[in-house]
Amino acid sequence: MGMTAALTRAAVRRVHVLTVEVPGDWVLRAAVERCVAARGWCAAVSPADADALAVCGMPGSELGEVVERIWDQLPGPRVRIDITDKESIDSALDRAGAELLDCGRQRDDARDRAQSPRPDHSGHHGGTAHGGTDHRGMNHGAMDHNGHHGMDHSAMEHGDMDHHNMDHGAMDHSGHHGMDHGGMEMAPAGIALAEGGEDRDGLEMDVLHLRLGPVLPHWPAGLVLRCSLQGDVLAEAEAWIVDNDHESRYKAPPERTELVVAARQCDHVVDLLELSGWPRAAAIARQARDLLLGDSDVDRARELLDGLHKMLGKSRLLRWSLRDLAPLTSESLDRHELPAALAGDTYDRLLTRVGLARTLLREPLNSSLFELDSTKISDVLPALVRGLDMATARLVVASLGIDTARANESIPHG
Repeated sequence: MGMTAALTRAAVRRVHVLTVEVPGDWVLRAAVERCVAARGWCAAVSPADADALAVCGMPGSELGEVVERIWDQLPGPRVRIDITDKESIDSALDRAGAELLDCGRQRDDARDRAQSPRPDHSGHHGGTAHGGTDHRGMNHGAMDHNGHHGMDHSAMEHGDMDHHNMDHGAMDHSGHHGMDHGGMEMAPAGIALAEGGEDRDGLEMDVLHLRLGPVLPHWPAGLVLRCSLQGDVLAEAEAWIVDNDHESRYKAPPERTELVVAARQCDHVVDLLELSGWPRAAAIARQARDLLLGDSDVDRARELLDGLHKMLGKSRLLRWSLRDLAPLTSESLDRHELPAALAGDTYDRLLTRVGLARTLLREPLNSSLFELDSTKISDVLPALVRGLDMATARLVVASLGIDTARANESIPHG
C-alpha cells in the first residue's frame, strides 16, 4: 500500500486534463488552461491520455451525450469536474487532485463502470441522418491528430532551412485498404470499417467515414466535420454545430471589450501554431492572451505580439508549410459573405490575425472585419477542406478562427 500511495502522489503532480469547451465559454476554458498550467499539470490530447475531464460551461443535450461517451473512454484512475464560473476553478482542480488520490473511490469506480462501450449511440446525431453508414458507438470527437503534421518546430531554427523532401501528409490510413467486409457490420463495437466507393478517376477505392469534433484539442467548440476519406484525402465533408440553439450561461465581464477581442484573436493563433508544430510560438500567443484576459499588463502583451509577428514573418518553414492552403479571394469572400480578414491563404490569415490583435490594442475595429458567422460554416467549410488530407484540413479550420457560439455571444459587449 505504501508503494501504491507513493506512486499515486507522484502521478498527481502531473495530472493530464482534457478540457471540453461549451460553445461561447472560451474565456472560461482559457482560464482553466491557465490554472492547469500553473499547477504544473498537462493538457491531455485524447481521452486515453487523460486523468481528468474538465467540462467548461453547461453543455446542451447533444454535447452532453458526447461528454458522457468521452467520460466512458477515460481510463482509471479518473475524475470529472464541471466548471461553470472562474471563481470555482481552483476548488474544482483541488477536488480533482484529491479524488485521484482516493484509492478506495477509484477502486469503486473501476468496479462500477461498464467494461465495454455502450452498444447504442443512435442519438449521437440528434435525430438527423448524416449518411448511410452505421456510426453507433463512434466517437472521433477526441481523436488525437497531433502526430499527423510531420512538422516539429520545437528544436529548429526557422531563419534559414532546407524544406525539400519533407512529407506533410504523415497520416497513414493504409491499414483500412484491401479488407473484405463480407456481411460484417460497418462499425462493429463502434470501430468504423471502410466501404467501397468510386474515386475521381472512376476507380473503386475504400471509403472511410469518420468525424472530427465536437470535442477535439485546437478545434472550434461544438463543430462537427463528418468526413469521407479515400486514402488520406477528404473526398466529401459535411459540417454542423451541435446544440446550435444552446445559449452559454457563462458571461465574460464586459469591461475592456477590445482587450477580450484581441485575446480571442490570440487564442485562434495558439490553435494554428500548435497544430503547425511550433509550441514555442504558440506559448508566446498564449501568454499574450492570458495577459489580455487578466488585464494585468497590456504593454507586455503588446510587446509579445510585436515580437511574435516578426518571428512568424521570418520563419521560412512556417511560410512553406502554410502557403497556398485554402486560398480565399475577395470574390469568394463576397460570394460566401465571409469577413475580409480571411483573404489569402492559411499563412496570410495567421499573420492577419496577429496583426488584428496588435491593432485592437491601439484602436477599436468593426467586428465585421474578422468575426465569422457560425451559421455560414456548414455551407462554406466542406468546400474549403475537400481534397485535403486530414492534417491540412485541421490547419485550414484553425486559420478561419471559427466562433461556434450564437451570434455575438462569444465576445462580450458592453
